[in-house]
Amino acid sequence: MKELALYIARQIVDHPEQAEVISSEDQGVVRLMLRVAEDDKGKVIGKQGKVIKAIRAVVGVAAAKSGCTVVVDVE
Repeated sequence: MKELALYIARQIVDHPEQAEVISSEDQGVVRLMLRVAEDDKGKVIGKQGKVIKAIRAVVGVAAAKSGCTVVVDVE
């Protein structure tokens, strides 16, 4: 899931070299913190949060197939 979120983020942003994903796990829930350049946060979030919602949906489906729960946040 971490690689998938990073791949999607790098395709969207202007500075893909600054994109990174930090993963942590707590009680069976994987939390992915997506860090991008300050200029790219708007692109990752999108109008009314539509882009980050789509990223969460895609990563969520991949996580469901492997039997875990994932939360994606933008930092």
